Amino acid sequence: MTAQGLAGKKIVLGVSGSIAAYKAADLVRLCKKAGAEVKVVMTQAAAEFITPLTMQTLSGSPVAMALLDADEESTMGHITLARWADWVIIAPASANTLARLAQGLTDDLLSALCLATQAPIAIAPAMNTKMWAHEATQQNLATLVARGLYVLGPDSGEQACGELGEGRLLEPEQIVAALSRLMVPARLASKRVVITAGPTYEPIDPVRFIGNRSSGKMGFELANAAVEAGAEVILIAGPVHLTTPSAVTRINVETAQQMYDALMAVQGADIVIACAAVADFRPVDYQHHKIKKVDRGDTTLALTQNHDIVAAVARQPYKPFVVGFAAETDNVAAYAISKMQRKNLDMIAANKVGDGLGIGSDTNALQVFWPQGEKTLPKALKSHLARDLMRLIIERYDAKNSTKNSGP
Repeated sequence: MTAQGLAGKKIVLGVSGSIAAYKAADLVRLCKKAGAEVKVVMTQAAAEFITPLTMQTLSGSPVAMALLDADEESTMGHITLARWADWVIIAPASANTLARLAQGLTDDLLSALCLATQAPIAIAPAMNTKMWAHEATQQNLATLVARGLYVLGPDSGEQACGELGEGRLLEPEQIVAALSRLMVPARLASKRVVITAGPTYEPIDPVRFIGNRSSGKMGFELANAAVEAGAEVILIAGPVHLTTPSAVTRINVETAQQMYDALMAVQGADIVIACAAVADFRPVDYQHHKIKKVDRGDTTLALTQNHDIVAAVARQPYKPFVVGFAAETDNVAAYAISKMQRKNLDMIAANKVGDGLGIGSDTNALQVFWPQGEKTLPKALKSHLARDLMRLIIERYDAKNSTKNSGP
C-alpha cells in the first residue's frame, strides 16, 4: 500500500467513544509510517476503551483531552490545534460524535476544535448497525456531508455486539488509503501559485456597474487546496464577501483593469490559475454623476473590450503553467478546447452553467482538458472539486516540467 498523499501532512486524529477505538492505535502508526505528523485528541469516553498513554507513545506527542485544561487553555489549546492541522480525522466517529458535530456543540475539546478549524475534516463512523441506520444518524450525516465533511465507510460485517450489518469501522489500512486519495500531495513546496477569483465590476456611474454572478467560491477553495499542496499562494479577488483562507496573501480588486495590473505585478509565478469571471467589456465613458432617466431618455451604452488577462499571462516570455476556466451554456467541450488552443493555455477547466451548477452555487462539475488528454470531474461540492482539480494540476505541472528537464 502506498500513501504518498500523507507525506508531510499535519493530522489531528480525533478518537471518540467506541469499541473500535483500539484500531486508532494502528491508524496512528500507519499515518506516521506514511510520513505524516500526528497529534491525538481523545474524548473522555474514548479513554474508557484505549489509554491516552498508548496513543501518546505511538504518536510521539501528548494527547489532548480536556477543553478546560488550565495549562492548555492559557494558550487557547483548541485554537492552536485547529490552526496547526492540515487535516482533522475522526476515527472512530461514534453516533454521539456525529450528532454533536451536526449540532455545532462545543463543550468538549474535539467538537470545539472541529468548529474552530479551517482544515478539511474526515469522519470514519463506527457504531451498532441499528444506530447507523437510524433516521437521526442519517440526518446528522447528511448535514455534515452538506457542510463538506468527508465520510469514510462504514464497513459491513460482524460487530462487537454480535449483530451483522453496516457500522463497522474501516480497517486502518483502508482509512489511510482513502485519506491518501483525498489529500492534495505536498508537491508544491517552494512554488508560487497565483489564483484569480470572483467577478469584476465595471462602473457605469457611481451606483451602477456591469458585473456577473460569480461568487468566488471555486477560486477560494483552489487557494485552500494550493496551500495544502505546500505552495505560496497569492489570491487576487474581485468584489466578494468570503473569508481569506489561512496562509494566503489576498489582493482585492474591483475592475478587470485592476485585476490585470495586479496579476502582471506578481513576479515569479510558477502556476497561474485564472478562475475569475472577468468582464469582457467595460463602458467607454464613466459618468461621474448618477445617470437620470430625465437626463438621457433611451440611453445607449458604448462598450470597449477589456484585457484578455489569461492570454496575456500565457504570452509572457517566462510563461508559468497557466490554467484557464470556461463557463459555457452549450457546446462546453468544443468551446473550451478552442479557448485553450487560441490562448496557449496548459490546461482548461470547463463547466456548464445553470441547473444549480457553477456560478453562485456550492457545487460544480468540470471537464478538464490539456493538450495530451482530458478528464471529467463529476458533480461535487466546490471544496472537494478543488482538491481533485489541484491534484490534476500538480500531475500535469510535474509532467510538463519533467519533459522540459529531460530534453537535450
